[in-house]
Amino acid sequence: MATGTGTTSADSPAALYGPVSLGLGIVALIAVALSGFIGIAIPLLAGSLAVTFGILGLTRGPHRGRSVIGLATGSVGVLYPVFAIIAFAS
Repeated sequence: MATGTGTTSADSPAALYGPVSLGLGIVALIAVALSGFIGIAIPLLAGSLAVTFGILGLTRGPHRGRSVIGLATGSVGVLYPVFAIIAFAS
C-alpha cells in the first residue's frame, strides 16, 4: 500500500496500464502478421486499445517503458490495416 510519500503506489489500478498496453500491442502485432487469415478487425481493435492504455500509462502509470512499447506496437497494429486499405483501394 501507499506509505504517504507522494509516489504512485504499485497497488493502484494505474500500475496496470503499462503491462496491459504491452500485451495488447503484442497481440496487435501478431494479428497484423496473420491479418491475411484472420482479417483486420482484431489488429485494429487490439491496436487501438493498446494505444489508449499506452497514453493513459504515460500520463498516470509507473511503468512508462512498457507504456511506450505498447504505444508503439499498438500504433503499428492500427496503422498497418489503414495503409493496407488505402493501398488496395486505389
